Amino acid sequence: MNAAFGQAFRVKSGNGIDVSRTLHFSFDGKDYTGYPGDTLASALLANGVRLFGRSFKYHRPRGLLSAGPEEPNALVELRDGARQEPNTRATVAELFDGLIAASQNRWPSLSFDALGMNGMFSSVLGAGFYYKTFMWPASFWEKVYEPIIRKAAGLGRAADEGDPDLYEKATAFCDVLVVGSGPSGLAAALAAGRAGARVILCEQDSLVGGRLRDEHMTLDGKPAWQWAEQARRELEAMPDMRVMTRTCVFGTYDGGTYGAVERVADHVAVPRAGQPRQRMWRIVARECVMAAGAIERPVVFPNNDRPGVMLAGAVRTYINRFGVAPGRRAVIYTCNDDGLRTALDLHRVGVTVAAIVDSRPGGASIAAEVAAKCGARFFPSGAIVDCYGRTGVKAVLVRDAAGKTKSVPCDLVAMSGGWSPNVALTTHQGARPTWHDDLCAFLPSTLPPGMVAAGAAAGVFDTAEGLHDGAVAGQRAAVTCGFEATPSTLPDAEPTSYAIRPLFHALKDLAASKKAKAFVDFQNDVTAKDVGLAAREGFVSVEHLKRYTTLGMATDQGKTSNVNALALLAEITERSIPQTGTTLIRPPTQPVAIGALAGAHRGRHFKPTRLPPTHRWTEEQGAVFTANGLWLRAQWFPRAGEKDWLETVSREVRTVREAVGFCDVTTLGKIDIQGSDAAEFLNRVYVNAWLKLPVGRVRYGLMLREDGFAYDDGTTARLGENHYVMTTTTANAGGVMAHLEFCHQWLWPELDVQFISVTDEWAQLAVAGPKSRDVLAKIVDAPFDLSNEAFPYMAAAELTVCGGVKARLFRLSFSGEMAYELAVPARYGDALARRLMEVGAPFGIAPYGTEALGVLRIEKGHPAGPELNGQTTAHDLGMGRLLSTKKDFIGSRMARRSALTDPQRPTLVGIRPVNPLDTLVAGSHFLPQGAAPTAESDQGWLSSVAWSPCVGSWIGLGFLADGPARQGEIISVHNPLAGTVIAARVVEPVFVDPKGERLHG
Repeated sequence: MNAAFGQAFRVKSGNGIDVSRTLHFSFDGKDYTGYPGDTLASALLANGVRLFGRSFKYHRPRGLLSAGPEEPNALVELRDGARQEPNTRATVAELFDGLIAASQNRWPSLSFDALGMNGMFSSVLGAGFYYKTFMWPASFWEKVYEPIIRKAAGLGRAADEGDPDLYEKATAFCDVLVVGSGPSGLAAALAAGRAGARVILCEQDSLVGGRLRDEHMTLDGKPAWQWAEQARRELEAMPDMRVMTRTCVFGTYDGGTYGAVERVADHVAVPRAGQPRQRMWRIVARECVMAAGAIERPVVFPNNDRPGVMLAGAVRTYINRFGVAPGRRAVIYTCNDDGLRTALDLHRVGVTVAAIVDSRPGGASIAAEVAAKCGARFFPSGAIVDCYGRTGVKAVLVRDAAGKTKSVPCDLVAMSGGWSPNVALTTHQGARPTWHDDLCAFLPSTLPPGMVAAGAAAGVFDTAEGLHDGAVAGQRAAVTCGFEATPSTLPDAEPTSYAIRPLFHALKDLAASKKAKAFVDFQNDVTAKDVGLAAREGFVSVEHLKRYTTLGMATDQGKTSNVNALALLAEITERSIPQTGTTLIRPPTQPVAIGALAGAHRGRHFKPTRLPPTHRWTEEQGAVFTANGLWLRAQWFPRAGEKDWLETVSREVRTVREAVGFCDVTTLGKIDIQGSDAAEFLNRVYVNAWLKLPVGRVRYGLMLREDGFAYDDGTTARLGENHYVMTTTTANAGGVMAHLEFCHQWLWPELDVQFISVTDEWAQLAVAGPKSRDVLAKIVDAPFDLSNEAFPYMAAAELTVCGGVKARLFRLSFSGEMAYELAVPARYGDALARRLMEVGAPFGIAPYGTEALGVLRIEKGHPAGPELNGQTTAHDLGMGRLLSTKKDFIGSRMARRSALTDPQRPTLVGIRPVNPLDTLVAGSHFLPQGAAPTAESDQGWLSSVAWSPCVGSWIGLGFLADGPARQGEIISVHNPLAGTVIAARVVEPVFVDPKGERLHG
């Protein structure tokens, strides 16, 4: 072996590293060197480091198990200060100059961990111990047990400071998405790309090639990794191809949508200015070729967690890609031919192969040949029954075919229990994989729409067959997208064999697991004994087993443990693996940083302020602004000489009542609804009837929650035979959209209806007042007729304004005056406000803000957010007669419960103080006159208040028990915060124009 700068286990130049430049890094305060292309794991391994961490529960010494994202043991802390990052897998952390890394979950040091004594108490720390202990004495919980548990809990330490890095979100569209760049993935991308399809190839690694880089093999007589590089260059030269390395596709969602996270700058110390550290991708693909490869399984045997016990495929990765030998004297333990390749690779780089233990009955002839070639002892029908050495393997105990045991000195165990296709992405829509005895593995069953699995992910483990499988999948995907594809020319690949026989554990009988710990889940310290205990205690469902033992619940999500656990449970319960079943796999398939999920939504961007289209013009008018949810809206428009806000608002209200005013109502939710079943859909979500609404008309609608309480209200206009536009309250715009999606996707997926939020696409201005028609006549293009006969109250139309700008006009009134709501594309909103001021000047037009809008609606008794507070029903709001008795709708049955229709419930009323100058305060409580302010006397509450310049008094809306029957009664309005009580009269909730004559013009 060649020692390069202290890298004693560096054996040659791997195909994935650059030995021309040396990188310096530290681990637990000690300095080491590595090369560009190294991972932290490979660099430490090259420097002879074998101990990487401690296990979660028993704090046992742990080394590397794998070379990829499935790694359960080597979790470390990277960087320091504000960029400190815990629980990072050393096997995927790319080395960079100056990297600072530290082990975690140990005290005081990695080599000596005081909590290693936990192993002495393993008899009481088995599966479910936390359900059975710390129960007595009860007084000890807060003072003793909880503090100790909290101190011991967790793995790494998060940074104390805020994350200084940037994160982004992006969306990409393509014809074909290829997940994975191994032989099948590259072949699929080449086939689809050559056909002319728009292709995105996602590879979680920094280099393309997958196992082509990990194996000592040739394609067309050249090293396989060189063919992978050649394929990458061809792909990157294609005009409609995007090759995305360092990008993990972590979830499959509806409509051909996939979630992916790109590690843009995780491989550098500090991102460049403005560069995100990670980018979250939403990829929408017409077709997907899932070629995510397979994950090798360990074997369960006593002390199989010792540092130096590794997966055989990972050993080959370190040798061929990184040029690192994980040990100097190795034992191979396999149940398949693939594991034998590790012996050949180790022998080729000068590592002594001490023994090959082949569990297959009688062994395999190829195994005997490999053993002879490597000069290794051969144990057909053998098993490793124990492993010695605490902080590193020193020897293994091998049981031969005759049942005799022999100790074999070694410092490396390369084990292979077979390969499990990486099927996670195929199951995210509810399908469970199916078990195939011939491959000893789960394979995809029902695939998500548009997805096909290829290569090892589909159980094809031969390289030549994998290339062909991927090429066919890529061609078919391109053809499905409408492209013409021709058969691809594929490279010649060496034939490979697999010949697997089942090997999940090496325990002579499961009772033997009591003698030494045989680990199933390395990260959560779940042993074969724990699985047996769970079964004895009745947890024989795989989902119960998972939760009772915590198996598969660690950061690796059971990638290396689940199959072995299922096999053990099947054996213990005398069932087959298919009968035992498997757990449901949920996204994400790999850990995703919270920062990536949040993207730019942090700090002031966590809830970014939204500005209406007229905001710049509004600022020029000197408006005072207020936050209305996420929106920044004009609250009022003060003029010179006005002494306070109340004078300004009163002037704005009078302008609307006497002349004309306009207000930006863009913030109301707007949802475009289309489809042949759109009317039926509306009929089910609204309480009132919608099937007979004519084209060109608008109707008010009320929605209920499933429990029968009022949820939201608004209007919906029918613009065409199958085209509707719904408006919602500003506060519930997002919620209503989600509600509609839920109703369609889960309750009535058979309905032909689609909807999309268009709130940001349209600027909408309310023009209200007796002169509103005169103003609109100045901007509405001929020959549109605004007369009452042609365009009456509750009419809607598509038209043009201002010389050809497309628009939508609705004859609606929130103020009770003759009014319209005019919608134009958002980019014209500012210009429309300016134009209205120009043409409306002769009519005395003025803008008004949200405060005046509130006064106008209270004067007319219109419920809004304070009334639709989640505690009120349609009957409480005085809308009981709106509930149809001829159809079903969301909340219909619950709304008719006697408790929700009881006349004694607090019902909407108007409130007017006996002394008009007495100030009403929202939130005050209603009491009978003379009653003490107690809960027993409470009869309701005041929800909205305003000074009404038209009434000349403070007025309010509220909910009073048996309210409609108490018109004219004088009650007490009690403000407990201020300690005041004023006398007020119960009146109708409509204070201005109770007959509604003004809105008809």
